[in-house]
Amino acid sequence: MPLSSHDTRALSDAQINQFVTDGFVRIDDAFPPTLADAVRGTLWREMKLDPDDPSTWTKPVIRLGMYTDGPFVEAARTATLIKAYDQLVGEGRWLMPGAMGTFPVRFPSNESPGDDGWHVDVSFGWESKPNFMDWRANIVSKGRALLMLFLFSDVGEEDAPTRIRKGSHHVVARMLAPAGEEGLTLRQIAARLPETEGCKEALATGKAGTVYLCHPFLVHAAQPHRGTGARFLAQPPLLPRGDLQLQRNDGAYSPVEIAIRSA
Repeated sequence: MPLSSHDTRALSDAQINQFVTDGFVRIDDAFPPTLADAVRGTLWREMKLDPDDPSTWTKPVIRLGMYTDGPFVEAARTATLIKAYDQLVGEGRWLMPGAMGTFPVRFPSNESPGDDGWHVDVSFGWESKPNFMDWRANIVSKGRALLMLFLFSDVGEEDAPTRIRKGSHHVVARMLAPAGEEGLTLRQIAARLPETEGCKEALATGKAGTVYLCHPFLVHAAQPHRGTGARFLAQPPLLPRGDLQLQRNDGAYSPVEIAIRSA
């Protein structure tokens, strides 16, 4: 919800504990619906599709991004979200979002989207490795402070909501720990994701303006769209000012770091 000038917290203690335990927290009304409307209008024009004529929607998914225009960036910079970033990552430990990341716009279709496998978003190695399966993640989450899911349209259970494996970030942390700073490639991580199959599943549903702030190690997946309207979602990272610190002299660990240490 929007913050008043006297509020200093966006998330309750219970929500922070949920983030540490489950790997994500849902924030309703994280940005205003007017911004969601403006973003959808831009993306419809970009795709050259008619929002009122489903016969023009011929693909199960269209990927767009990156966008740095006003409404896109404003959605990621609300007072509520800035406070939540501080609470989860730590004040001064993240960079103000300058783009909204990629948009996988999903449409009702009987055709497989081809991108609905379980995965972790890797965050470095792309500079030298053209094959994304060779990109990497490591135990200090180099290059990513949070995984974020921004809902720019209403998303119900039939509207291809992102699937989330609750608590899977702990399993992934235990995978990454022995690999140190070098970390593991996406290929190596993918081979071990069956270890997370026992995790309970959640769906990233909600009204336009809802944001899911997720641990960078959270295992998640897309799914086919079985609803009736187009689904608009962005998945930008929150970039860190530096690597996570798992040994702090002052003990001032962020919830992101606490979740890894507790694993």
